[in-house]
Parts: sequence; structure tokens; C-alpha cells
Amino acid sequence: MRVNLGAGASPTPGWLNFDNSPSVRLYRVPGLIAILAKVKILTTHQREYAKIARNQNVRWANAVRRIPLPSGSVEVVYTSHMIEHLDPRSEVPMFLEEVRRVLRPGGILRVAVPDLLRSARRYVQETHDADDFINSLLMADQTPRHFFPLLQQALVGSRGHRWMYDARSLIQLLETNGFSSVREVSAGQTMIPDPGELNLREREDESTYVEARLGAVSPT
Repeated sequence: MRVNLGAGASPTPGWLNFDNSPSVRLYRVPGLIAILAKVKILTTHQREYAKIARNQNVRWANAVRRIPLPSGSVEVVYTSHMIEHLDPRSEVPMFLEEVRRVLRPGGILRVAVPDLLRSARRYVQETHDADDFINSLLMADQTPRHFFPLLQQALVGSRGHRWMYDARSLIQLLETNGFSSVREVSAGQTMIPDPGELNLREREDESTYVEARLGAVSPT
């Protein structure tokens, strides 16, 4: 069993795909997506995502609280551009605990995140534009104060970043939370046996990739 958590609009064919976006639930209500789009509660992007979730059978799950799979049942967990949306002090440790629970011994976790180091280098070496740098981090905005923005956030969630990582900090995070053999990998590289249709270059122009194992693996 292989799982893509936070699949968004890029589910992996042949894998179990989960996402916590309310849009995954909204598309199950006949006609609701069209109504919300008509009154401009949903953006065009959110409407298209709901269609992808429906067509690709993306399942709803809050992976911070519980991944709806048995303990020790998963060979590989992949998550791309997801953990930066979680609170680093409370939600991230809970999420990684759930990943450890569902992975079997020796199971592999692959994480892709926006690369803070790449953004910082671009700021220091190229743009020298502090406003552009801060905007590029997409940090979470304040809670909206007006009715329709509040309703939109309640229905489709807030997608701002709560934290940012580079490869070094992500490796330290995984090691601190019980993973071993943690290492940065280049786009296109993996230690996942036969990754199938998993996109190993997903958002490579802005990402860093780290892989880890759960527990020690006996030599073969």
C-alpha cells in the first residue's frame, strides 16, 4: 500500500490519495460546487481541484488527527508541499506520529517542501527585494474580517504557509521525530522501489526533497 498525503491537484495514479481540503467533501454534494462557484465563494482553481478530486477519487482525511489506515500497513508515504501548512509546534509532530503509525518497519517517507534556502539565495544574490522575498514565502495571512472572505475560508480552508524549511532543517525534523536514514535526494532520484507513476520531479523549480525510513532495515 502506497499513500500520497495532501495530494491536492496532483494525485498519484495507483496510490491511495488523501487531502484535507474541504473541496474534497464539497464535491460529494450534488450541485454544490456549481452554486458556490456562481456566488464566487469558490475560485476557478478551487472548482477545477474539486473536479480532479472527484475524478481521481481523492479521499478526505485530516492526517494530523488520523490517517484512516491500519497501523503498519503502508510501504511508502509521499507528501508534497503540505507540512509547511501545518503548525510546526503542534500539528507537525502529530502528523509525523501518524505517518510512523501507518508505515510498516522499513517503510519510506518522501517529503517535498518549498525550499527556503533557494528563496533566500534568490533574494540575496539576485533580487535584493525584501517585499518580493516575503511575498514569495506565502506565509499565512491574518484571519479575514469580512463576511464573504470568512465564509470562503470556512468552506475551502486557508492555504497560507505556517513555516518554511530547507533540506537541513527538514532532515533534522524527521530525525527528531523517529525516522532514520534521512537524506536529501535530487529531483528524479528516490530509494522507493519501483515508484511507478509517482512524480519525482513535482515542482522541482521550487522544491527540496528528503527521504527517510522508519526504523532499521536488516541487510539483505
